[in-house]
Amino acid sequence: MCGIAGIFHTQGMKPVDPARLQAMGDVIAHRGPDGEGIWTAPGVGLGHRRLSIIDLAGSPQPMASTDGSAMLVFNGEIYNYRELRRELQALGAQFHTDGDSEVILAAWQHWGLDCLARFNGMFAFALYDLRARTLLLARDRFGVKPLHMATLADGSVIFGSELKQLMAHPMLRRTLDPLAVEDYLAWGFVPDHRSIFAGVEKLGAGHYRLLRHDAPPPSPVRWWQVSFAERDTASERDLEAHLLHRLRKAVTSRMAADVPLGAFLSGGVDSSTVVALMAEASADPVKTCAIGFDVAGLDETGWAAQVARRYGTDHHERMVSSDDFQLIDRLVGLFDEPFADASALPTLRVCELAREHVTVALSGDGADEAFAGYRRQVFHHREEQVRALVPQSLRGPLFGTLGRLYPKADWAPRPLRAKATFLALAQDGDLGYARALAVTAPEGRERLYSPDFLALRGAYRAEQPLLALMREAPARSGLDRAQYADLTFTLPGDILTKVDRTSMAVSLEAREPLLDHRLVEFATRLPESMRVHGATGKWLMKQTMRRYLPDDVLFRPKMGFVTPIAAWLRGPLAQQARAVASGGTLARTGWFEAGHMVALAESHIAGRADNSRILWQLLMLDRSLARLDPSLAA
Repeated sequence: MCGIAGIFHTQGMKPVDPARLQAMGDVIAHRGPDGEGIWTAPGVGLGHRRLSIIDLAGSPQPMASTDGSAMLVFNGEIYNYRELRRELQALGAQFHTDGDSEVILAAWQHWGLDCLARFNGMFAFALYDLRARTLLLARDRFGVKPLHMATLADGSVIFGSELKQLMAHPMLRRTLDPLAVEDYLAWGFVPDHRSIFAGVEKLGAGHYRLLRHDAPPPSPVRWWQVSFAERDTASERDLEAHLLHRLRKAVTSRMAADVPLGAFLSGGVDSSTVVALMAEASADPVKTCAIGFDVAGLDETGWAAQVARRYGTDHHERMVSSDDFQLIDRLVGLFDEPFADASALPTLRVCELAREHVTVALSGDGADEAFAGYRRQVFHHREEQVRALVPQSLRGPLFGTLGRLYPKADWAPRPLRAKATFLALAQDGDLGYARALAVTAPEGRERLYSPDFLALRGAYRAEQPLLALMREAPARSGLDRAQYADLTFTLPGDILTKVDRTSMAVSLEAREPLLDHRLVEFATRLPESMRVHGATGKWLMKQTMRRYLPDDVLFRPKMGFVTPIAAWLRGPLAQQARAVASGGTLARTGWFEAGHMVALAESHIAGRADNSRILWQLLMLDRSLARLDPSLAA
């Protein structure tokens, strides 16, 4: 696990200044404290920071191919590199190291772009071919590892693992993109199709770009995408056996490391599954780490401890206290762009705890997206059944009216909070799911924006790219399209971004075995009844794991990695919420209605409404913009 950087000239072969690469590497020293390197040639320069995981002393980067005709900087892990190494040796390849980096170089030389489909892993890499004078930038299937890039005024392309590396280059224009603010307020993060700075791009998951010195940067090319177009017709018993085989292979393949290894354990289905299968495959106790809250209703450490006892793990716990909101500025610095997923705070804490004991930690991320484990997916599946029975001509007026009339009952038990369901049923399935995903609905955003911002935004709405993605998805049902949206939109932009930045902040490698592409491809072929069964999501996975885990772990209500931000914003953060609304950075942009922000803050602080999600968004946006554009800071 590492960080990469580079500069590539698309107009001629101008020399690259090593000092600029050094600066781009220095700002991500946290990603690679074990080594650094820079390589330059006419028209190109590559930089690397290394966190040693495999072949600790033998794979420094940038790395040259055996014949010296190609150079590589690589962030990630190729889990099947030993199998590929044997296959390449049979083809005549020679190796001088015992790591996966050299395998990438040999795979490129033997198979060209087809090498990407052979890699099972998480990666973002840059490979320069000195003979062809081309630079290949590639990202893994699900976007576990990030890659940012920008084209500068002189025609050079700069790239790096984090946005702060591009900001270290003096020629990057730091022009805020108002459409990114619209995206952020809708979703709580800036999706991969956009950046907070106009002109900065993120290479999409499962995409590559092949750059040449004598041509403008080409559009990204998709080399892989997940598909829900097929259905498996095997019996439930056979599907269980196949799933268990895939789960075991996914977990054991990610247990290879030359450094201490452990796992995050929340006590939920996914992390408990990973820990159970690690314990099955390991002769030594698995090292597990759990984070809890000093708010009883949000604390899951008891469930984690139950699983830890069951498998005799070397278990460690830490509590997130009510004053951990003081980490806000640190979080803003980690993510560069505005990021409002409040679970980033406990994720950072569990990464800090894990790093005290291990260098690699396995997580349970990805199963909810692949197997339909989110509550919103289950609700959407049931809503789609209603849509199939009631025509739109009746649904629109009926449920639209009910949705407008029904109160926004934040205080009520969840089954009585029907306003969102009515509004979703009034629309088609894709629009309904976009509403379910949104942190702030379109009408809520409209009330926030000033006339000046509305003019800047124009006809664009944050839902448009998501709806296009869902409507073009290789899918057969509304549930398929919803899961496709989660796997291709929310997962890389939110979940994987959160885990990458928080783990790398403490020099910890996080691995996601439940995102093994062969496992996900199996999951996407499952009949809907094997994903959602009645009111239960992730059905087949839960049935399969009953031999390992008790029902009270498998079938308890999903809690999620939540934080007590509603209480914080009525207590220790109340004055900060007021300050953001009345005179902070956001007020100085001229993009927001100050009176509406004040009303949101005061009604929340007084307990009349739960506006915690939008207030947290505004607070994180305020801090982020102040950091990105110092002219807006007080």
